[in-house]
Amino acid sequence: MNAPDQGSRKGAFRTDPKLARRVAVKRFLARLVLFAERLTPLFLPPLSIAAVFVSLAWFGIFRQLPDLARWALVFALTFGFIASFLPFLRLRWPVPAEADRLLEARNHLPHQPVAVQEDEPAFDTPFARALWQEHQRRMAEKIAALDAGLPRPDIARFDRHGLRALPALLLVTAFAFSGSNGAGSLADAFRSQAPTGTGPDLRIDAWITPPPYTGRAPVFLTGRNADAAAAVSVPQFSSMTIRMTGGNGDEPALFRKAESDSVEEVAVAAPAEQAAAKAAPDAAPQAADPLKPRTHEMKLAESGALSIGSQVWQIDVIADRAPEISFDGMPRRSANGALEISFAAKDDYGLQEARAEIEPLDKAADATPLYPLPEYKLDLPRHNAREIKGVSSRNLTEHPLSGKKVRVTLVARDGAGQEGRSQPHEMVLPARGFIEPLAAALAEERQVFTLDTRAMPKAVALNEALTLRADETIPNLTHYIMIESALARMKLARTTAELKDTSDHLWEIALGIDDGDVSLAERKLRDAQQALADALERNAPDEEIKKLMDELRAAMQEFMQAMAERQQQNGAQPQQNETAQNTLRQQDLENMMDQIENLARSGNKDAARQMLSELQRMMNNLQAGRPQRGNQQENSQMRQQVDKLGELMQEQQKLMEETFKLDQALKDRMQRGDPGDGEDGEFLDRPPQADGQQPSPTDQMTAEQLREALKQLREQQQGLGQKLKDLQKGLAELGIKPGDNFGQAEREMQGAGEALGKGQGSRAVEGQGKALEALRQGARDMMGQMMQAMQGQQGQGQGQGMSQGNQNGRDPLGRPRSSSGPDFGERVKVPDEIDVQRAREILEAIREKLGDNAGPELERRYLERLLDIR
Repeated sequence: MNAPDQGSRKGAFRTDPKLARRVAVKRFLARLVLFAERLTPLFLPPLSIAAVFVSLAWFGIFRQLPDLARWALVFALTFGFIASFLPFLRLRWPVPAEADRLLEARNHLPHQPVAVQEDEPAFDTPFARALWQEHQRRMAEKIAALDAGLPRPDIARFDRHGLRALPALLLVTAFAFSGSNGAGSLADAFRSQAPTGTGPDLRIDAWITPPPYTGRAPVFLTGRNADAAAAVSVPQFSSMTIRMTGGNGDEPALFRKAESDSVEEVAVAAPAEQAAAKAAPDAAPQAADPLKPRTHEMKLAESGALSIGSQVWQIDVIADRAPEISFDGMPRRSANGALEISFAAKDDYGLQEARAEIEPLDKAADATPLYPLPEYKLDLPRHNAREIKGVSSRNLTEHPLSGKKVRVTLVARDGAGQEGRSQPHEMVLPARGFIEPLAAALAEERQVFTLDTRAMPKAVALNEALTLRADETIPNLTHYIMIESALARMKLARTTAELKDTSDHLWEIALGIDDGDVSLAERKLRDAQQALADALERNAPDEEIKKLMDELRAAMQEFMQAMAERQQQNGAQPQQNETAQNTLRQQDLENMMDQIENLARSGNKDAARQMLSELQRMMNNLQAGRPQRGNQQENSQMRQQVDKLGELMQEQQKLMEETFKLDQALKDRMQRGDPGDGEDGEFLDRPPQADGQQPSPTDQMTAEQLREALKQLREQQQGLGQKLKDLQKGLAELGIKPGDNFGQAEREMQGAGEALGKGQGSRAVEGQGKALEALRQGARDMMGQMMQAMQGQQGQGQGQGMSQGNQNGRDPLGRPRSSSGPDFGERVKVPDEIDVQRAREILEAIREKLGDNAGPELERRYLERLLDIR
């Protein structure tokens, strides 16, 4: 066959344009594949040279070479890199015939089916033309699925020995080394290096360890974060450690402070052998061995820049703020005289400990106290807590400062030793309320010489005064003998130990006279709680925790038993419902102690400490069933006044109800237009009477009679007002100041009496209701003053209110306390199921009756008033 000319080049494609376009696209893709196969091998030389250049830079070769050798190596690599691009000049675009051969070879097509579409037969006869066209048609069917495929550069044909793997492995290894301290950079190839000694290469290992209380991980200083724009952030007071090996042995580590711009050399931590050599006076100085590691250490107090040789690290020190602490409410006194403090504190990294500093206000300048200031440790819910709120309760009644004016300041300390202080609070330190006057006198003697040991003669004189008429003032012979023994010790005490022993002896005598076994059991319980708290603080083993828990249970049982015996001695027989509450309280205490032991043995010591603190608070607020100190006659008079107030409120309530009934009956008469003769026999307010049931008196009274009945109630209202005046006078004689509420109640009673005199029932009822509410408010104020007065007799200082458990009328376990006084109408009786069911049945019966329209109109209106739907 002959090659076609330009005019007949298209051959059979003229009869099938779609096939022609497809073959043209395939041929163009094939030429792209051929061009890529020729171009890819040409990149091997420049990429290999570039990999060698980068690898040498990362390995630090350029930094170690002299300038002449470095420039020669850089020139050789640069020249080789440029020369490797010369083969690109001989690159040419593939011709169509090469693309056709690629398509036929890649698609495994025999007989050149692509090229035959553009060929012409050698003999142009009809038979030859028909035969050639049939051949083209069959070959065209094979062209339908042509695919040039992806480029196959066949790089192995250009690199038969596989040398291309060497630069690749070198580059990967250099990349792994680039993160170390000895790694170099690309700039080293074009930067002159300072002359170095003949020693080995310098290796730098540097890291910063934050303080343990921050809980943050160490930060490593590497060549990657050196000379970086972003600084390394670390907490204040972190320890920076630098270990250098090699070099000349005298390379300094300099730290430039950001604030003062002063440069400080990081001190070298001398090893043991260097310290021993310095200690010897005749030791000859030794040259530094560069092969031995040198460790530099420094505490970071402010931000700055660390420079070692040519590497610089920017270090940003985050300041550690001092902790903050404040009172969360005013300090208050617990039921047994313990001081209870609520506080709130916070710190950026967590608190380590907190305490309350208690200082006397009226201390003499030259006084010599026997005991140091009281220690009050605040219970933290958990260690290293950043923001906490807590409540602590400590019994300080045994300290001589109890009952004196003091200044209380809260102090919190963080892990760095920084302290934060609260605003001081002045108060009277709670003291123990002694029942027996003799015990209180002994405690006063002890307080005199323990606050100032020079006042021992005064304390001796007070003790001697107690025994002047011992037959009248000290009926118990045992108490008299103990007081005389204490007097002898006071006269013979000289040293500090003897004075403290005498002080303890006096305190034990006072407790024995006042409470007997209760105080001793309470002290034993307090010691057991403190021992368990100390064990939890130091993470004691489970065996010790179990032993201390058993001791706490035994001390708790002894204390509760002593309380019960003391209550029986005082004649306070609990009621049946109170007995059930006491049994439940004992069970709750056992459950709390079991939970404390389980939490401690399971490793949750923080939760165990918090629950133990709650147990201490609960026991401090637990009433011991002791009678209040003071004149029994005065207490009896207070109780009489309370009873009178209760009776007055009950009479006022009854009078208001009677006034309301008369006023409602009068309104019904006026609405009906009653002439006042009372002869109708049936009145609007009177409900239908059942057989045998007598009508109420108001049903048979005329309007005029109802008015007269209202006027007659005026005398009763005036009598109640006079009783209120007498009650206020009696309270004033007992030292109880009547509040404004009693005055308001008196004015309302007077107004209600005037309204009754004029026959104005509605106005009188309104005034009586306001008077009754004012009486209730005044009763609350009166009871509060009485409780404060009794607490003042127990030694509570000024400004101290009732404990939280007494203010809300609940015991330490949150249950309502039983009332010891009259009911002022503030309690609501919740109906039981029987009462609710009965009320529901009555309402249903009324609705059913009302739904029956057969009844009279009078009955229907009465039922509507009962349902309150008119």
